[in-house]
Amino acid sequence: MGSALIQSWLKSGIFVPEEVLASDPLDANLDQLREQTGIRTSSSNSEVARNCPVILLAVKPANVRSVLREIQPDMGETRLLISIAAGIRIQDLENILPSGCRVVRVMPNTPCLVSAAAVAFSRGKYATAEDATRVASLFGAVGLAIELDERHLDAVTALSASGPAYVFLLIEALSDGGVKMGLPRDVATQLAVQTVLGSARMVMEMDQHPRVLRDQVTSPGGTTQAGLQVLEDRKFREALIEAVESAARRARELSQEQ
Repeated sequence: MGSALIQSWLKSGIFVPEEVLASDPLDANLDQLREQTGIRTSSSNSEVARNCPVILLAVKPANVRSVLREIQPDMGETRLLISIAAGIRIQDLENILPSGCRVVRVMPNTPCLVSAAAVAFSRGKYATAEDATRVASLFGAVGLAIELDERHLDAVTALSASGPAYVFLLIEALSDGGVKMGLPRDVATQLAVQTVLGSARMVMEMDQHPRVLRDQVTSPGGTTQAGLQVLEDRKFREALIEAVESAARRARELSQEQ
């Protein structure tokens, strides 16, 4: 996710390569990132913290504490830490960092790879309004960025962070249905993808509730009504709602386990 964000920010013009310094324990990863982007790299997390006013923490949750302890001497009120580590709460980050260090916790999703992310973020107690504006600008460059109270981030994790997997399953199932009815696989997948993309754009751009748009395409006694009836009978809506609820519960459990 970290390298994807770097590439998206460079592509959008938020940064130029000379402004970015990235660290990683594996030289192979640094070599690949440097070749792909032209940014500066280092094997030292402390070097990044000493030289960068904004630090993106993009490591596995299990590695967060060790990385923070490593960079702690170089952190303080002049530094903004942006954490995308899943399940690590702001208070846990602030407890390790020096008092006054500004922290923003961000929950992105994988469509940041194509600059179509859905991102929510929350400020720590020392983060300023200017910090929130900066984070909104950074992540708004790769999609939608919304500031929320941290108590909502487990729900965000369940909806937008896990959501792409639900949509991929929907696309896969629509394609399977098309194949079952005789379409070639490549054609069925292309049609399914474009249908999902077009439908999402209609909701976004036409400023109408999804139910209204659904009613507009559903003629009484028609083909769409026949298909929707099967989805209602199979409790499609309820299944999606329960999926979000279950993922949110698991997100809370993971947060407590850290």
